[in-house]
Amino acid sequence: MKYKYSTSSKNEHKAQLHLIGIFNDKNIKHISHVNNHVKKALKNSIDLCNFMGELNDHRTFDDTDNNQQVIVFGLGDKSHFNQRILNRAVSGIMKRIHKTKITSISLNIDNLIDDKKNVDLEAVIFAIDQTQYKYCHKSSNDKVTLKECIINGTKKIKDIDFKKITANAISISQGMMLAKDLGNTPPNICNPNYLLKEAKKLKSVNKMLKISSLDESKMKSLGMGSFLSVSRGSKQPAQLIIIEYMPLKNEKPIVLVGKGITFDTGGISLKPSAKMDEMKYDMSGAGSVMGVMKACAQMKLKKNVIGILACAENMPGSQASRPGDVVTTMSGITVEILNTDAEGRLVLCDALTYSRKFKPKYVIDIATLTGACLVGLGKYPSGLFSKSDKISKLIEKSSERTGDRVWRLPLYDDYFDEIKTNFADIQNIGGRYGGAITAAAFLAKFTEGLEWAHLDIAGTAWDEGANKGSTGRPVSLLIDFVRSN
Repeated sequence: MKYKYSTSSKNEHKAQLHLIGIFNDKNIKHISHVNNHVKKALKNSIDLCNFMGELNDHRTFDDTDNNQQVIVFGLGDKSHFNQRILNRAVSGIMKRIHKTKITSISLNIDNLIDDKKNVDLEAVIFAIDQTQYKYCHKSSNDKVTLKECIINGTKKIKDIDFKKITANAISISQGMMLAKDLGNTPPNICNPNYLLKEAKKLKSVNKMLKISSLDESKMKSLGMGSFLSVSRGSKQPAQLIIIEYMPLKNEKPIVLVGKGITFDTGGISLKPSAKMDEMKYDMSGAGSVMGVMKACAQMKLKKNVIGILACAENMPGSQASRPGDVVTTMSGITVEILNTDAEGRLVLCDALTYSRKFKPKYVIDIATLTGACLVGLGKYPSGLFSKSDKISKLIEKSSERTGDRVWRLPLYDDYFDEIKTNFADIQNIGGRYGGAITAAAFLAKFTEGLEWAHLDIAGTAWDEGANKGSTGRPVSLLIDFVRSN
């Protein structure tokens, strides 16, 4: 979709539909360029309490003078406004617009931009662009018809600045769309080799990207016994995919490590059949990392960042790992596998050890790691774990700026006692309680001396019900972290 910026009502009136956001204080002073009939009708609607300005509230008026329709939509409480609320408000109204055959819209942004609330022009364009997403493998005529959006405001913006802002917003949006596409792709298509092929396609985005991979024989030579224990039951070979974007010399990179279990049956510790189809989303951590790498390269950021995708399929079979097996990790730490469905940490621990070769400034792993995190936090925030206050606070700041919420949980020494075993250095599960934390404690054993954090996205990587599908989270949060640090 093409985006234009204008301070003139002439361009605004070229659009078929004009959008105006209103808070629940019902202040309409920012409304301009519509005829008196529309203003009067809107004022009457507010006076009669037909329009309250709450989220998901909207009204449509005909502006016959300008041959267009005007939609006012609710933004809720102004004191609570942020990018998350903006995304919800824009998504709600754009869903209705996409059901029509409208090809052009204009949007009044005079009361949307608020630096104190971390809502800027880039955030607005990102919010609009995200609503353009359609699953790429679905063959239907349900195509987006919208082709143009005119951003209308009173503040003057140089054309070159607007183009830069727009390009960045679209890059972040496309990175998130890639993550969504990868997550939504069925597991008979999306396997480790498929993710490798998709990663190699990023080379066309920016020639500075370097894409490489370790196959199973190479992983074996490096001693990644933990990683390889997960793929043993599958005919699909594992892949450790490395995407490097290093535009700066002598600067330590930020390393992002994504769990890429392309389908998780649980292995010998077989999952219940209900909702097992959702285990195609168990590669969402890897998908989000690939989305971040695409966006960073497309924006040509002056930041060094490396993505590591730990990809495997967890299947039962005659060669599959058994509860009670002991494996040796790349770090030399031995692990007793008590539950083959706790496989994400088994691939991540070797990937985290491998990340040390890049001498990283920060390391963040992203994984749909535990159902316990979903039980504890629900579908709204991702779980944040780290023994470092420094990196935790930086992630929380990125969360606040992007509206992609996280909640930090503790990593007390007590939790590490739960992964002790008589038969190896550690075991891959803890006790009945605090499963998300004992999983993070397991990973922490492999990150000593690193500025490391773990994001458990088991509750946030995909939606259920009518909106079932990948959310693309936490791509925007991670991009903000890279840009800010």
